[in-house]
Amino acid sequence: MTHWTVERLGRRGDGVALRGDERALAPLTLPGEQIEGEAKAGRIARPRIVTPSADRVKAPCPHYKVCGGCSLMHASDGFVAGWKAQVVRNALAAQGITAEIAAVHTSPPRSRRRAVLSGRRTKAGALIGFHQRASDVIVDVAECLVVRPAILAALPDLRRMVSLGGSRAGELSLVVTETAAGLDVAVTGGKPMTPGLLSDLAALMNAAAWARLDWNGEAIVARPPAIPFGRAQVVPPPGGFLQATAEGEAALLTAARRIVGPAPRIADLFAGAGTFTLPLAETADVHAVEGLAAPLAALDAGWRAAPGLRRVTTEVRDLARRPLLPDELARFDAVVIDPPRAGAAAQAAALAQSRVPAVAWISCDPVSFARDARTMVEGGYSLGRIEVVDQFRWSPHVELIATFTQ
Repeated sequence: MTHWTVERLGRRGDGVALRGDERALAPLTLPGEQIEGEAKAGRIARPRIVTPSADRVKAPCPHYKVCGGCSLMHASDGFVAGWKAQVVRNALAAQGITAEIAAVHTSPPRSRRRAVLSGRRTKAGALIGFHQRASDVIVDVAECLVVRPAILAALPDLRRMVSLGGSRAGELSLVVTETAAGLDVAVTGGKPMTPGLLSDLAALMNAAAWARLDWNGEAIVARPPAIPFGRAQVVPPPGGFLQATAEGEAALLTAARRIVGPAPRIADLFAGAGTFTLPLAETADVHAVEGLAAPLAALDAGWRAAPGLRRVTTEVRDLARRPLLPDELARFDAVVIDPPRAGAAAQAAALAQSRVPAVAWISCDPVSFARDARTMVEGGYSLGRIEVVDQFRWSPHVELIATFTQ
């Protein structure tokens, strides 16, 4: 067996192993470890740990060695928090920027209220779970230390659903969200709806006490699956975006409130269904801008039904193609922006030319954030406090919220 030394972790959590001038990725390893294994196409599929790191811990999940849902469960919590903070620092350093990482907020085990699962019908029934690492093979999970107990308890019913409406030739995608009214399940890739399948799915849904089941865009609703955003109750579109954990959402909202302060007029860009808009409307007028109409319709309905909120306006607008321009931004005292993984290059350029006093920038990708941060800094903004929010525990996914001020 070939001997390697793990130098560091790559952005996806795999170890970068060195042997002379040769490099290879080694999953489930940690910096400083001595390992053995054969590299193929730049990857050591099954590294053997010769000298373990002091940060190595025993992974508590029985599926961890094969399931690709988690990739850092073999590392201590302190190591993971420090590594995620360093990922942000490295991304900023590549753009010539330094900033303070003031805090890392890690969601606890069993806290994910929204999970995207994969399903496939088999001869014996159905598989429900996550893909193996670097594979399209589904690992059928019986335990999961990431999702909330209600989602874990629903796995047998979800398997029955896949058996009813799945195809052995295709894979189903299931977005499962826990709400106070019951689970909200959105399925794509299932068989076409027929009267018989509708009857079977409705019976399963009622027996399982789910709030809503959306099958390839056709919804069966028992109870509105409302999510609380501050004082408002919002029924998001089936499969709609939601912050993965309530704890992570609370950390982001606390930081956003601190950044915007007492601003009386706020623009919430890439607003979704109102995660930030509606709580901020408790003290400010908020203009919510989003590229999709359905989330904004849900936001507006939630605002109209909520007591005591300030004025909320909505605008359907593709901010990648038509960012809010400096003259439009001039009427706001603060901006909250939560772009997709690709970032917001066009909107950053417009913001950099504006005079908005404070910007709370939320990001789920440190590299695109660093690119946009450079635009903001070159335009005259100061990058202040950054908080890392780890809602995807034991994964390499990194989220953050940053402060920009004039």
